[in-house]
Amino acid sequence: MIRGLLSFGMLLGALLLTTASYARDTTHMLSIEEAMNTPAARERLDPNIRFFFADTPHGEVVAEHGNFVTNKKTNAFNKTDEEACRWVMLSALISLQDRVKAEGGNAVINIESFYKRHPMTSRTEYECHAGALMAGVALRGDVVTLH
Repeated sequence: MIRGLLSFGMLLGALLLTTASYARDTTHMLSIEEAMNTPAARERLDPNIRFFFADTPHGEVVAEHGNFVTNKKTNAFNKTDEEACRWVMLSALISLQDRVKAEGGNAVINIESFYKRHPMTSRTEYECHAGALMAGVALRGDVVTLH
């Protein structure tokens, strides 16, 4: 009986250690410019839609279409955190781009990272969270029509 309990305890401990290693949630602050200049981004982002992060100057707003949030996840298995983060950042940007097209705008301004509803504003970096299995990026911005 005692030997059985010890074996069960050792198994439970091993499972807890394994589960903890999969629960990794590493925060990365990465370059917006690098993410937007990958070959995949240049191929998939519409050059007629502009993205302005934080308080980056932009043209005159002639129509406001609303504030929108995108929260994207991607498979991080067998990728570096940076690779997974760049891929999920592109997914988040494409989601905003699709929203711009649906709303009839031509830009997203005031873009900020919005992971777990916590704003992080930067002109140069975005926030990505990576674990053993998934990576995620959340963005929030104002869809507008610029003159």
